[in-house]
Amino acid sequence: MPADTWILLPTYNEVDNLGRMVPALLGEVPHATVLVADDGSPDGTGRLADELAAADPRVRVLHREQKEGLGPAYRAAMRVALDGGAARIVQMDCDFSHDPRAVPDLLNAVEDGADLALGTRYISGGGTENWPLRRKLISRGGTLAARVVLGLPYRDLTGGFKAWRAETLERIELDGITTSGYGFQVETSWRAHQIGAQICQVPIVFREREVGVSKMTSSVISEALLMLFRLRGQTFPAAERLPADVAVPETAPAQDVV
Repeated sequence: MPADTWILLPTYNEVDNLGRMVPALLGEVPHATVLVADDGSPDGTGRLADELAAADPRVRVLHREQKEGLGPAYRAAMRVALDGGAARIVQMDCDFSHDPRAVPDLLNAVEDGADLALGTRYISGGGTENWPLRRKLISRGGTLAARVVLGLPYRDLTGGFKAWRAETLERIELDGITTSGYGFQVETSWRAHQIGAQICQVPIVFREREVGVSKMTSSVISEALLMLFRLRGQTFPAAERLPADVAVPETAPAQDVV
C-alpha cells in the first residue's frame, strides 16, 4: 500500500487500547501514517500517543485541548492528513470494535476505484458480535431513519469505519459540517452521495469493545435525528453526478501536531 495513506484514530480515554491498536495497524499497513487525535484525555492517552510517536516516525499526534465530540476531532484530523499530502484516509475507532485486519479491504476498494468505502455490517459477510440489543436497535434504527429521510441507498450509515479518497474529502467541504456526534458519519456520507461520489460497501464485523466506555449518549442520538431533518430537502453543491455505487466485494473479513 502506498506511503500516502493515513489512518485517523480519534481518542478520548483510550489508554488501554491505543498501545495495542497502533502496532496492529502498522502491521497491516506498514507504510501508513497513523494520526492519533486526542481530545485532552485525562487517563494519559495523549502521553502514550506521544511515546508511540517518539518511538516510530509513522505515528503522529494531534493534541486538542478539550473533548468537543467526534465530528470536530475528525474534521481536525482530516485537515491535518490532507495538508500532509494524504491520498487515502481511513477513519476508525481505537477500541478494536473496528478490526485492524479489515483496513486493507477498505483501502483496496479505494484502489479499485471507489471514492468512499463504507465498512458495512448489514450486508453479506458483515455482522456484529457481543453487541447488546439496545445498541443494535440504535444502529439499525439510525440507518433506517437516514435511508428513509435522506433517500440514501446504503445499508450502514451510522458506522464510522471508512476509507476516503482525499479528493472526495476536499469536495465535501469538511469545514461546513457542524455535527459534533455520530451524526457526523451520516452527514459525510450524505455529502459524498450528493456530489456523485462512487461509494462502495465493504462487509465488516463490528465487535463490542472489551475495555473502556462507549461514547454513545442520548444527546448524541438526539443531535443525529435533528440533523436528518435539517438535511432533508437540502442539496449540497455538486458537479455533474457520477454513478453512486461500484461493485460491492462479497468476501472480506488550541491544537498541536507532533
